[in-house]
Amino acid sequence: MTAHQQGHLPAAPISAQQQAERHQQQQAAFERAKLRARKPTDKTMPDGVEDCVVSDGVQRYRELRDFERRLDATITRKRLDVIDSVGRNAKRFRTMRIWITNTVEDQVWQSGDLNPDSFDFSTTNESSFRVKIEGRLLDDDSEMDTKDEEDEGQEGDEDKMDTDAPAETKPKAIETKKVPQPRMSSFFKAMTVDFDKSKMRHGAEQTAEWKKPDRIANSANPPAAAEFDELTFKRNGDENMNITINLYRDEAPERFELSPDLSDIVDMTTATRSEIVMGLWEYIKLMGLQEDEEKRHFRCDEQLHKIVPRDPGLIPELQSYITPHLRPLPPVKLAYTVRVDQEFHKSPQPTIYDVRVPVGDPLQARLAQFLSDPQYTTMLQQVKGLDDQLAVMVQAIADSKSKHTFFKSLSTDPTTFVRSWLSSQKRDLEVIVGEAPRGGGEEATGDEWRRGGPESMWTTQNARESVQYLLTRRL
Repeated sequence: MTAHQQGHLPAAPISAQQQAERHQQQQAAFERAKLRARKPTDKTMPDGVEDCVVSDGVQRYRELRDFERRLDATITRKRLDVIDSVGRNAKRFRTMRIWITNTVEDQVWQSGDLNPDSFDFSTTNESSFRVKIEGRLLDDDSEMDTKDEEDEGQEGDEDKMDTDAPAETKPKAIETKKVPQPRMSSFFKAMTVDFDKSKMRHGAEQTAEWKKPDRIANSANPPAAAEFDELTFKRNGDENMNITINLYRDEAPERFELSPDLSDIVDMTTATRSEIVMGLWEYIKLMGLQEDEEKRHFRCDEQLHKIVPRDPGLIPELQSYITPHLRPLPPVKLAYTVRVDQEFHKSPQPTIYDVRVPVGDPLQARLAQFLSDPQYTTMLQQVKGLDDQLAVMVQAIADSKSKHTFFKSLSTDPTTFVRSWLSSQKRDLEVIVGEAPRGGGEEATGDEWRRGGPESMWTTQNARESVQYLLTRRL
């Protein structure tokens, strides 16, 4: 079977022109590598330059270099702090004020043609009520003011599990809003209402429930049905009724309620999974329970034995240890009495609750923007270009310093300097061509050639030039 039959085609021969182009590309790559190798990177001013200049420029340059190092360290530390702050998903709490009120329809006292003294209250309409739940975030500077007004307007009512407040507090709290705030629905994922079954007609059981719709795939914004500040539901009834509104929190990352055993260890009653794991790890380090030989293992004391089923425990399995000791947070329970009597609706007052809700750090978006600022990358490129120019200038100064030292030594004692310089050049040439053991009075196998370290013969300028000469000659 031939190569064509096997599906393998013979490689096309390379022409002389292609070989020449490939050789030129390799040569150009080699030259670029040599230029990068020769590129100066040292920005430290050589010693003794201050003796060759008139002004204090060298000292001022060294002070600037020291200031630059301290400034770079400060900027790096601050950027790490910003990254750490953003990565922690820092949360703070604000107050959400919730107003609960109700209106009524087709009640007996609303029908003007019926005689309340008679025993016949039959009508074609069925009495009903409509409950409205409205929530708004309070501004930080208005919380105390509105709270004082709320306390003054509270009235006792034996049927209510909370107190009423004047309706005037509601528009004031709303008017203080100056920037868009998160909607009430963004803090809760579900709502249910528990009705007083004893007030249900004919034993009928009524329910009210809302659940946040799932987020649309590849969409940054939640569905329109999940964005609102007030929720209303209507039910039938002609008697005052106690209800309980349950609001289930929607937090990311999710917080859990800890069992008493776990809470005693981490000293928290509610926390996220990451906070609990970090708390356990801090407890293990504080108590010195980590194994010395196997760092993944830790010993269990009396407290840890209550949550860790084995001894020794494994640090990678801390997540599995805490899972049985976590419970979902209980819902926020808001008690309200639905009032259908005429006396209440002459001057209805809403029931007001203040609920603490977690909100994102307002500076987090700005910090993230600071970390990803394209101007910062451009600035770094400009600084790198200036550093390269500075390194070239410092190298030029070092070369000038070497020339100055050369001519100054020559002018001081020309005879001795020329004799020593010729001897040094001769010895270097013999070392370069490998003839030092055969003449010149220089034995290249001595201790000074075998010694390493920063002060050895191989770190001198002559050694570097000799190696560069050998590499160039062989190529």
